[in-house]
Amino acid sequence: MTTETGVKIPRMVSINKASELTGVSYSYIRSLCLTNQIVFVKTGCKYLINLDKFVTFLNGD
Repeated sequence: MTTETGVKIPRMVSINKASELTGVSYSYIRSLCLTNQIVFVKTGCKYLINLDKFVTFLNGD
């Protein structure tokens, strides 16, 4: 999504949603967060995954 000013807003999803969309297990995605291998934001006790960067990670780029 892009705003009026041209700034691209990242698509942030929960670990559960990322797991649903990609087919990767919840525990594996969570372990990637805990080892800082993927881009995420922790809000309280919830992890929000940058879905576009996660897909790029999965593609090996």
